[in-house]
Amino acid sequence: MEFLWLILLGFLVYLIFKRFYNPKYLKTLTQDEFIKGYRKAQLIDVREPREYEGGHILGARNIPMSQLRQRINEVRSDQPVYLYCQSAARSRQAAQLIKKKRGTDDIYHLKGGFKKWSGKVKKK
Repeated sequence: MEFLWLILLGFLVYLIFKRFYNPKYLKTLTQDEFIKGYRKAQLIDVREPREYEGGHILGARNIPMSQLRQRINEVRSDQPVYLYCQSAARSRQAAQLIKKKRGTDDIYHLKGGFKKWSGKVKKK
């Protein structure tokens, strides 16, 4: 029984670590840093379409995390990639997939995600 608890605890620690760990190729930017660079990059909102339509950063393209694997060729590897989602968890996952499939190291994401954004927003 003790062994089961140790496995469960180890798995829980792994999940927490994976949620908050930032790989070296992914740079976390504050809103001010994000604003300075996203106009010269690919700005991708990885939230689902209904979230995107409820409000998104002006100029962002919607490639939901659930579709990213199928639409990975839409992400150019010769330009920086600026990602965001609601809280920064999905953008972290998206960065991992983009790094693996497109080979780019020029990946950034918004600290705290869209819920912390106070800049210009467009609604559909």
